[in-house]
Amino acid sequence: MPKIKTNRAAAKRFKKTGTGKIKRMKAYTNHILTKKTRKRKRNLRTGTIMTAADAQRVRLLIPYL
Repeated sequence: MPKIKTNRAAAKRFKKTGTGKIKRMKAYTNHILTKKTRKRKRNLRTGTIMTAADAQRVRLLIPYL
């Protein structure tokens, strides 16, 4: 059976934790930052764990990470 190609766009956006969960960064942190509060921007900097339903689809895109 042939190897599965890793989706390079997904590989740059998602990482796997040591326990196999998928980690992602939060959205809304690229532009129009002047109207967002300091607290909101600070909280957007932290990563988060994906929900189980979304993580199943991402695992197909990054099988070897």
